[in-house]
Amino acid sequence: MSALYLINPDRHTPWNNIPSLPINMDLYRTVEILEKLGDAKAALARLHGRSAIIPNQGLFINTISLQEAKISSAIENIFTTDDELYKAFSDKSTESEGASKEVLRYREALWSGNKYLKENGEFNRDYFINVFQEIKQTTDSIRPDFLNTTIRQGGTGPNAGQVVYTPPKGALIIEEKLDNLIDFLNDDEQYRIDHLLKMAIAYFQFEAIHPFRDGNGRTGRVFNIHYLTNKGLLDVPILFLSRYILDNKDDYYSGLIGVSQRGAWKDWLLFMLRAIESTSNMTFNKINEIMSVKDSILDSVKKDKRKFRSPERLIEFIFSQPFTKVKHLMETGLYAENTARDYLNKLCEMQVMEKKEIGGHHYYLNIELYRILSE
Repeated sequence: MSALYLINPDRHTPWNNIPSLPINMDLYRTVEILEKLGDAKAALARLHGRSAIIPNQGLFINTISLQEAKISSAIENIFTTDDELYKAFSDKSTESEGASKEVLRYREALWSGNKYLKENGEFNRDYFINVFQEIKQTTDSIRPDFLNTTIRQGGTGPNAGQVVYTPPKGALIIEEKLDNLIDFLNDDEQYRIDHLLKMAIAYFQFEAIHPFRDGNGRTGRVFNIHYLTNKGLLDVPILFLSRYILDNKDDYYSGLIGVSQRGAWKDWLLFMLRAIESTSNMTFNKINEIMSVKDSILDSVKKDKRKFRSPERLIEFIFSQPFTKVKHLMETGLYAENTARDYLNKLCEMQVMEKKEIGGHHYYLNIELYRILSE
């Protein structure tokens, strides 16, 4: 395999000779990869078709993207609870702290990066820098020449702390490798590779370049989502691979190391294609479950003897985020304060919502949405 791909001979030495893209087609044109590619494309297309007919796609971007932000951050050992995260998201006007703050930055990067690509049309250096800066809330940019960066084995096992990979060193080299990656992403005439394979190849390349001091993993996972929407494989960024990666963390890291040390592209590409297939199916089912329970609750509210004004808009709103406050409904202009409070309390009586007091403030939890997102 190394005859087709120049591997990194010494994990302690900066890999300044990362092979430029594209990789040799013999590395991905195998029966096993092409069969799994078919499965992944079918699952993604089914999700695309389902999401395209959702009346309010933003509803799912709000809810599902919060879980993606939480799980992607957990891969980097940044942990927060669902309650802490949803409370922080609900309290948009107040400054969240700690892990919740970092998780919400990831979510904001999902939005800002998506907006950037819609306005600019293609990937460039500024896209990656902007996503990284949003995640880390920094003005830092490409790693400077003097920085000695190594990737070490995590955990507490016997190999914990050992160097497993050393990314390229020197801003000019990093920029050169990043520019090659960007050309590979944008030029679909010169680089005629299926988009899912292209995404998986580019994801490895980005992580191998490791262009920033920190936040490369989260930046790369945001890029994965945006690549799918940029190429028209999804209308909105709702396919999030972090759950699969977290559940298969050892395979994820061994896949990355396998390419750099052994040229094992097959293992990495199969891992990514399985991630796309599994996540597409999971998201498809989650969307169906949310839509089903939302419609059922709306039907119950319409039939209930307690009359609700604008029930469709009310139910639409409480499914836009797990925690709702009285002021949220007031800010939309939907209801006055007393009406908003009365309706939320009535939904509690119907066991649709649960009233919670956190830090002296009252929140209304959408019980079913919370359950579905937490599964």
